[in-house]
Amino acid sequence: MTRSALARRLPRPLRRHVLHFEAAIEDAVAPSHAACPMAPACSTPAPAKASTPAGSPASATAAWISPSATPPGTTAAWTFWRISPRSRSRAAAFDAALHIVTIEHLPEPGCALAEIARVLKPGAPLLLAAPHEWETHQPPHDYFRSPVSACSTCLKWPASRMPSCVPAAATFRLLARRLLNGLQFFSGGARWLLFPLAALLLVPPALVLPCLDSLDRDRNFTLGYICTAKKRA
Repeated sequence: MTRSALARRLPRPLRRHVLHFEAAIEDAVAPSHAACPMAPACSTPAPAKASTPAGSPASATAAWISPSATPPGTTAAWTFWRISPRSRSRAAAFDAALHIVTIEHLPEPGCALAEIARVLKPGAPLLLAAPHEWETHQPPHDYFRSPVSACSTCLKWPASRMPSCVPAAATFRLLARRLLNGLQFFSGGARWLLFPLAALLLVPPALVLPCLDSLDRDRNFTLGYICTAKKRA
């Protein structure tokens, strides 16, 4: 069973307690999901030719996800690696955009944000989730980690005002997540024999540490950021 599959089996309160970043993303995406059903969290595969259904009309909400993860009923989906002219949607066509835990996989994230800004209507919102203290994932296409200053700078120019970038958790939730990450080193082969001992040592503090997260007022150490902005009118 994969880690994500195991996480889905956890009781909801416990899952939100130990997977705070994912829960924060789900909460942020929920209003858009209610308006137009789509995947709550999205990922980007290796570079691929962008594809858009010919003649697709603009929908109330546009999901910026990979073609391999396109949910049924989603109007348009692109990767932001390379968008050919014939597949480009018209400017000012969409009412909203989601860019969820994807920006770190783009070698030129500014190009992606420029394309988002181009196709959004004036005043339309953008929701962006970016990991910060996070492990390498989906190599070799894992290029950046975005501190709050980088997120704010990237979003200023298509925004009507200073974008909001909120840290998802702080030092103690980060420590808890790293402890749980340590369990992965006790899987496979004979190492499974040490898994119960590792779980006994790592899981209890991982469950307690999030309760102390409010002590970190600065939140300079964080799992990631939830950012919102609006295109200039």
